[in-house]
Formats: sequence, C-alpha cells, structure tokens
Amino acid sequence: MRFATTTACVLALGFSTTAFAAEPTVIEWNALIPEVEPYENPFADLDQSDIRSLAKLLRLESLLEDKEDPQIRAEATELRAGLTERGLDVDGLFAQRLVVMENRIKAARSPNPEIVGQSVRLPGYILPLEFKGEEAVEFLLVPTVGACIHTPPPDANQIVHVTYPKGIKVDGMFEPIWIAGQMQSEFATENLYMVDGTTEVEITYQMSADLVEPYK
Repeated sequence: MRFATTTACVLALGFSTTAFAAEPTVIEWNALIPEVEPYENPFADLDQSDIRSLAKLLRLESLLEDKEDPQIRAEATELRAGLTERGLDVDGLFAQRLVVMENRIKAARSPNPEIVGQSVRLPGYILPLEFKGEEAVEFLLVPTVGACIHTPPPDANQIVHVTYPKGIKVDGMFEPIWIAGQMQSEFATENLYMVDGTTEVEITYQMSADLVEPYK
C-alpha cells in the first residue's frame, strides 16, 4: 500500500503562514519532491544491447586506467569501434552519463523549498529507531508498507526522520500513522537495524512532531 500523491489541495492553499497557524495542512508524499529542471537523457532512446555494450566498455576502460592489459585493450578497442559504427557518440554518451547521474541524485535528495518550514500533516509507516519503554520516541516515516525491509529504501526526499518525546506505542510496522509538525530539511544518513543486517538510509527531511497518532 502506498499513500496517494495528489497535491492540488496543498497548492491551492499556497502554503501561507497564516493558513498553517491554525492547523497543519494535510499533504501527500509527492509534495516533498521538488520540481527538477529537465535534462537530456540520451540513454532513454537506446536499446538494451547498446546500453550493455556501453557499460562493458566503461568498465574495461576503467580497468585500463589502473593497469595496461593488451587483451583488455583489444577488447575495448573492438567494442568502441562497433558502437561508433552504429552511430553512437561514445565519449558524448559517457559525458552525458555524469549529467544524468548528477540530476538523478539531485532529484532523489533535494527538498521541496515550498514545504520546508511549513506546518504539515502527513500519513505513512513507521520504522522505529529509538524506544522509551514500549513507545517509539524516534523513527523514520516512509510512504510504503515494508519500505527498507522488503524493498530498497525510498529516495531520501521520501523519508522523514521524526523525533517525538511523548512516544507512540508501536503495534507493528504495517499499521499506518499520522505525523504533524513543522517540516525541516537537513540531509542525513541513519543506520537502520534489521533482522538480516544493517541498512544505511539517506534522509532529506526532519520533524520534531507535535502529534503522532494512528491513521484513521
């Protein structure tokens, strides 16, 4: 289960300070994602065989940077020639690869400036970090049930690190909750301890929650 991602109600309010003073505004998870400037992704138009060949060539040429090997050099030269014959600008694609990677990282980690500093109410699922007795006083909020457990962690800007000194009793990680408070942004990493090991999770958002309660 994933919570819906419509932001029309959020945008309609315009995030005015006055509106939030009375009551937190309900938002959904895609409101945490900033608008990203469009960029060229030439790999979207390539077939999988060309992508695999480019990846192999990049790996071979990376090996040659560390140590010259005639066999690897011959294989890399042949592979590059074949890609060039098919009309691919190999060096241009390698350069654009770095641009694509940089933009994907930016899209995954950047906060939405329209959300930061606003008082919001957000539903999600709890991943406990610290307990006081039987109650969680520090946890991660994620948009999908089982995130970081059965699936890879969501993007950093799809995780909120929550502190709540009052504590909330955790009956399980599959029951949704609401959090409410002022959303802040500070990029961080957190080690999440699971039965099968430790996962390092990147986090964009922080909240010292005013209220945490079961989802109804």
